[in-house]
Amino acid sequence: MRLLRSLSRCNEGATAIEYGLIAALIAVALIVGLGGFSDALLGVFNTIESHLENAIS
Repeated sequence: MRLLRSLSRCNEGATAIEYGLIAALIAVALIVGLGGFSDALLGVFNTIESHLENAIS
């Protein structure tokens, strides 16, 4: 019974799990954000490429 009481009072593992969940949430947000950003950046480069091709022709 003492062991169960001591385990219920110990919250060091819960803090580590919370930090892990926060880190995972940040990682997912970065992956999603960078996916949208890379598509926009690719569109900019394609526009520049087409303008350069038209200027050379």
